[in-house]
Amino acid sequence: MIDTAQHATRPVIRRDIAGVPVADLARTYGTPLYAYDAETIRRRCRDLAAWDTVRFAQKACSNLAVLDLVRRAGVMVDAVSTGEIHRALAAGYRPHAPSAAATADALPPVHPIVYTADIFDRDSLDAVVRHGIHCNCGSADMLEQLAARMPGASVTLRVNPGFGHGHSQKTNTGGEGSKHGIWHEEIPDVLRRAEWAGLSVSGLHMHIGSGTDLAHLAEVAEALERVAVEIGRSLTTISAGGGLPVPYKPGEEHADLGGYFDLWNDTRRRLEERFGHRIRLEIEPGRYLTAESGFVITEVRALKRQGTRKYLLVDAGFNTLARPVLYGSYHPMSLCPAADDAAAAPTAEDVAVGGPLCESGDIFTQTDGGFVATRNLPAAAVGDLLVIEIAGAYGFVMASNYNSKPLPAEVLIDGGSHRLVRARQTPEDLVRGETV
Repeated sequence: MIDTAQHATRPVIRRDIAGVPVADLARTYGTPLYAYDAETIRRRCRDLAAWDTVRFAQKACSNLAVLDLVRRAGVMVDAVSTGEIHRALAAGYRPHAPSAAATADALPPVHPIVYTADIFDRDSLDAVVRHGIHCNCGSADMLEQLAARMPGASVTLRVNPGFGHGHSQKTNTGGEGSKHGIWHEEIPDVLRRAEWAGLSVSGLHMHIGSGTDLAHLAEVAEALERVAVEIGRSLTTISAGGGLPVPYKPGEEHADLGGYFDLWNDTRRRLEERFGHRIRLEIEPGRYLTAESGFVITEVRALKRQGTRKYLLVDAGFNTLARPVLYGSYHPMSLCPAADDAAAAPTAEDVAVGGPLCESGDIFTQTDGGFVATRNLPAAAVGDLLVIEIAGAYGFVMASNYNSKPLPAEVLIDGGSHRLVRARQTPEDLVRGETV
């Protein structure tokens, strides 16, 4: 399926999100505010139903209500920290699959939670051992550390194939410039270390970066198959990792999901023929499941000119949404005018959109490298609402208290109703735990 971005023809005036008036959300919960459309998340989960296991990389959007929603859709979860293990358990995930009799024609059991990292800090190792959670190890040193606490455990190896790709160098997770994964040339030595430690390598995971296209994703399948042959018959699960692109700009497209699954399914079948047993095929999307569901609602608080450039300043900053300042990322934007005159057609103008922080980099319309750009938007007035779209992945999870700004509230919209799923922080919350 090639799906042209739903935002390619989006309105620059937006009155509602999933049937709920934007103004009502702002009035009820305040701004800045994150709002998520539950049905969009469910739809993206259904897109990947052909895979044996869909495993959500919760680092993209880890609110408990979102985790519960994907769990009910049959999606498993990935955790990269002790806190994410705790979140998965709080959202109703079991730490490990119930034991079942293995047969030649049955898929191996699925691990509801997998801990994926390049190190064990002491807390995460304790949590993994306490709950019996399966581990996806990105460094060889993790093997001995796990074996000392969980002798006889099975593990997945995360392998760096020697190449990577990403919409930004900061999201490239393969090649020499990436810290992630076990270097592909070291696999024979790592397998010896695992055997010496008494661990069984049952899984293989490969991920080269975010925003990759189908050609780059195909390279991952080829590289993974080569490593799988080195590992041998102990392998029961292969993971395609994540990296499925999401269209942020008009004209961009979703990946050909059918073609991508067929490519990986062929890889799986060849390995099954070689090893003589079934192999579970996983995919690990993060942004793909949640990005398009999310919106930041923020209020216009000032308009000003700096020479020839006009600035539209809102009450959200990079403390609310960090992707533009980190990566120069593009997010579609719409205006919800405070005036309720649907017949009015405000003139459009080019404006730079910025926030309230005491930082020159606090600009939502910037390119990679920090260069200020502009966006063509309807002429706005103080009190209007700006909606920053496709903000459901790496949005709230990367928010901060910079400039002592409280974290925003989060709201889930489902079936035309809306509910608070995270309360806005208060000034008292900011200093809780501090002493003088």
